[in-house]
Amino acid sequence: MKPIVVRRLRALAAALLAAGSAPSAWALGERPFIVFDAPRDAVVLARAGQAARIVVDPADFAGVRRAAADLQGDVERVAGTRPALVEAGKGAGAAALRGADVVIVGTLGKSAIVDRLARAGKIDARAVRGKWEGYLVQTVRNPLPGVARALVVAGSDRRGTIYGLYTVSEQIGVSPWHWWADVPPQRHDVLAVAAGTRVADAPTVRYRGIFLNDEAPALSGWAKEKFGGLNHRFYGKVFELILRLRGNYLWPAMWGNAFYDDDPQNGPLADEMGIVMGTSHHEPLMRAHAEWAKYGKGPWDYARNEAVLRDFWQGGLDRAKDFDKVITLGMRGDGDEPMSEQSNVALLQRIVADQRAMIAKTLGRPLPEVPQVWALYKEVQAYYEKGMRVPDDVTLLWCDDNWGNIRRLPTPEERTRSGGAGIYYHFDYVGGPRSYKWINVTPLPKVWEQMHLAWRYGADRLWVVNVGDLKPMEVPIEFFLTYAWNPAAWPASRLPDYLTLWATREFGAQHAAEIADIVAAYARYNGRRRPEQLAPDTYSATNYREAERIVADWRDLAARAARIKAQLPPERRDAFFQLVEHPVRAAGTLGELYATVQANRIHAAQGRADTNDLAARARALFAQDAAIAAEYHALGGGKWNHMMDQTHIGYTSWRDPATNIMPEVREIALPAAPALGVAVEGGEAAWPAASSLRLPAFEPLGGASAYIDVFDRGAAPLAWTARADQPWIVLDASSGTTDKSTRIEVSVRWDQVPPGAVSGRVTITAADGGAATVEVPLRHADARAVPAGVFVETGGAVAIEAEHYARAQAAPGREWLRVPGLGRTLSGMTTLPAQAPALAPSDGMRLEYDVYLFEPGKVDVQATLAPTLKFRPGAGLRYAVSIDDEAPRIVDVHADESERHWERIVSDGVAQFSTAHEVRAAGRHTLKFWTLDPGVVLQRLVIDAGGVKPSYLGPPESPRAQ
Repeated sequence: MKPIVVRRLRALAAALLAAGSAPSAWALGERPFIVFDAPRDAVVLARAGQAARIVVDPADFAGVRRAAADLQGDVERVAGTRPALVEAGKGAGAAALRGADVVIVGTLGKSAIVDRLARAGKIDARAVRGKWEGYLVQTVRNPLPGVARALVVAGSDRRGTIYGLYTVSEQIGVSPWHWWADVPPQRHDVLAVAAGTRVADAPTVRYRGIFLNDEAPALSGWAKEKFGGLNHRFYGKVFELILRLRGNYLWPAMWGNAFYDDDPQNGPLADEMGIVMGTSHHEPLMRAHAEWAKYGKGPWDYARNEAVLRDFWQGGLDRAKDFDKVITLGMRGDGDEPMSEQSNVALLQRIVADQRAMIAKTLGRPLPEVPQVWALYKEVQAYYEKGMRVPDDVTLLWCDDNWGNIRRLPTPEERTRSGGAGIYYHFDYVGGPRSYKWINVTPLPKVWEQMHLAWRYGADRLWVVNVGDLKPMEVPIEFFLTYAWNPAAWPASRLPDYLTLWATREFGAQHAAEIADIVAAYARYNGRRRPEQLAPDTYSATNYREAERIVADWRDLAARAARIKAQLPPERRDAFFQLVEHPVRAAGTLGELYATVQANRIHAAQGRADTNDLAARARALFAQDAAIAAEYHALGGGKWNHMMDQTHIGYTSWRDPATNIMPEVREIALPAAPALGVAVEGGEAAWPAASSLRLPAFEPLGGASAYIDVFDRGAAPLAWTARADQPWIVLDASSGTTDKSTRIEVSVRWDQVPPGAVSGRVTITAADGGAATVEVPLRHADARAVPAGVFVETGGAVAIEAEHYARAQAAPGREWLRVPGLGRTLSGMTTLPAQAPALAPSDGMRLEYDVYLFEPGKVDVQATLAPTLKFRPGAGLRYAVSIDDEAPRIVDVHADESERHWERIVSDGVAQFSTAHEVRAAGRHTLKFWTLDPGVVLQRLVIDAGGVKPSYLGPPESPRAQ
């Protein structure tokens, strides 16, 4: 993370810490209204063993009364005193309203007391009346006869009231994850709401939900052990979590599970609690596909089995007739597969028309009043593009590519449809190029960038995200639902604040900035390549010390997490393990396993004596992976047993292996006598098999050192000496004895390099007289001074992070936007407005980078972009590149529409493109990058002057002359 960002996070944490050492648990990003003392005229919720009564109208919705009971329990969790929950409505319970302080809860039109306060002008009901799920939290002095002060929690509808109640719960210190992640509340003797408090809010996205999917073996195994299955006891916990996160919508688990059929109490409970139910993208008319195997007859084919299918679907409509729901329309092939080749647009249009006729007849309401959704998933989108249409009152549910990249967004014409549009997104997926189900792999900036596009393009009717087993995805789930509630509250500039606020709520302000940094970092590292896609050779073991740096980064995160955990109160450590430590240690162990296997194979080929030690280390890491999962399962006396059952090692195709499979390692037999071996940075060749060795070239403005590995090829210890033939060559070790390997760091004293010097040599000699010579080449040795501020070519390349531009030029009405953390290495640069029309290079929307190249000639410029898809019909998104004043090279990033290209960009997490250029003279140059279409996100640029070496992340950023 950039130092400036770390400083900002620390400053934010310091400000929070200054406000008090206890965690402040307000809804993230919102103004806190709970105080932990009792200022004058405050409404005191709890103090000195007393608690304000919570008053609810018995005629109000059952879900409201249930949420009021949750607030009752939450106050007790925090203050140790359980408030009385009393019912008082029209003509009843008047005595309950007499006293100093009360909490009055109610829905407009359902609570006689709240309606009375609204009529009297005591509360600002206009702020929420008529809004979808609006809530008001307001203090009122002398609200009613005999009542001195009241905190009123009112809603425009039942969920509005529920959200108001859970907002109070969160503000007093109860995390939405108090049960699902074992986050304990900070205890307080006093809970109060300052006089004059008035908070009103309502969501931007109408339906905001999650999809429990791919739930075997982890979630299903856990739920079976703890609840007896995916029944109402299980779903009650899920519903409460969704509501505490201010979501309202659920696609239930469907891998062999049937929400309504498995437990007849599931549906009524969802409706009672206020959850809007749906069914997944391929389960029409409220019927789980798993029910077809139980009740269906004949083929899943409407052309051949229409009557049976209609009867099957009718059963789903009848069963859910009286429940709050969004009805999925359409049809895919059996088991979420594409329909047969013989199926066509006309048939699917007939299916939808017939389904809508069934809905109208069953519900007896005008169809525009019935929420319906058509998921344009995979091949169904192609049907739409070929001309299939559904009535305007049906929500078009656009989908991502299962890897977090939205495939299509509404056009201006489509934005006029009354049914609007939504997004089906993924944090988990089973399918090609590889399934990813194990742990969180989704950086929040990635979610922000894609859902910001969705919001700006008007896809704001329904957002649902596939969260797999739910538990490993706590952080992105909450961000997704928080952003859906109010995207405007979270501009890109606030992204670094989000995790700091989250960490403050869960663990306190003292360590919040560092916890936020750790969580952001592990998600970024996992997002570079899904853990399931890692292989021993993913990161280069020879170039840029890439594999070593990756392992070191993971180890650093684990060490920081361990240090913080040791300083946390014991009651917070289980939550810290689940939300922070486990994903760091688990993913870091897996990454180190693959790096160790790679080293083992290279060392075996070189005949190193530590080959077998590396094989043993790999086996230990494989066992450690299992031990970390067992540690998770043992938390809380086994509360989360099975939740980490998902396999993740040993993939050979998209499908997950039946069990984790230890990667192949190699062992070698060693001769008894010692034998010298030498390898150098930048290659796998080793002496004596390779007769000549050469270090990467040293440059005055380049890296500080390169290494020579001196290793034993025998069982007995090896004595060796190293000697440089030039006084300007510095060795950090010149002799030693090793039974494994010793690394010598080689550097250059540039103030002692004479003019015209081009190379030197280091000779490593063993006691038996064997000697290896390593060349130490110099490049541009006489180029000691370059202009300040330029990125300097080193190693035949100039690598630049996108945000480190020298100048940003914006076209009229446009601006550049830095998205912190959006990128494999640092951040992303994109343009606003996101929905603006295309530009030409002459419009001048460009970033400029000052660079210094040492030689003229041909170069390639590689642009690393976010793997954004062509989300608008028509031409692909474009960018352009030039060096100095040459004509810009325009690149259509969607010119290659092959599946192979798509698999590469989603696996890599980036899309990379290259343009050829001619540099006519050595010296200072200006690299220019134009964004011609909104949605292009630049992460980094690399000028390859012939020196870029194979690696996953590319060369580290080049030095910038001071």
